[in-house]
Amino acid sequence: MPRLAQPEQHLGIRSNWLRAGVMGANDGIVSTASLVLGVAASGAGSAAIVTAGIAGLVAGALSMAAGEYVSVSSQRDTELADLRLEERELREDPEGERRELARIYAGRGLPRDLATQVADVLSERDALAAHARDELGFDDERRARPVQAAWTSALSFSVGAILPVLAIGLAPTGARTAACVVVTLAALVVLGSLGAHLGGAGRARGAARVLVWGTAAMAITAGIGGLVGSAI
Repeated sequence: MPRLAQPEQHLGIRSNWLRAGVMGANDGIVSTASLVLGVAASGAGSAAIVTAGIAGLVAGALSMAAGEYVSVSSQRDTELADLRLEERELREDPEGERRELARIYAGRGLPRDLATQVADVLSERDALAAHARDELGFDDERRARPVQAAWTSALSFSVGAILPVLAIGLAPTGARTAACVVVTLAALVVLGSLGAHLGGAGRARGAARVLVWGTAAMAITAGIGGLVGSAI
């Protein structure tokens, strides 16, 4: 007896939490590492560096959570507004909406008679769901989820940010900058590779782009911290 094919697992369903998670972790690693390296380059002591790192971790995690919640809520509001508009149109002109659905299917290549039949069947079953999916392009698995985006971003930021803080806080005074740089670059490589893998892209390319931008951010911040320390 032939084995039944397993349903495909498309990677697009990961887009909401993957985007928030990768962005949060990357921001946590880069911004916190840049912060502590900048403070260290100014000549501050270990206590000041660690304090700045922890403050940056907490503030960054809360800011990421709030920002993600607000931005994704705005997206969600737009989706709900479109659905309410579609509900009103279905109440006021159900036949016109049914013809519109048939035109959509015909435009995708179905014969006109078959497009009409499909539109009739789907409209009888759940007209709003059919229009949300095929007219508005909404997919339940990819809908905006503000709370999910907020906690994912805050948690991933915190995990990323703690790495440079621990590295620069636990390392000996003479090696703290080097330890922070090494740990941060390693974390960026792992993050870029993992994010690319989860998104179905090449690991090397993902790791390289995260590493390049992260290195540039740390170098610029450390340079500015050194200049400020010298001037003060």
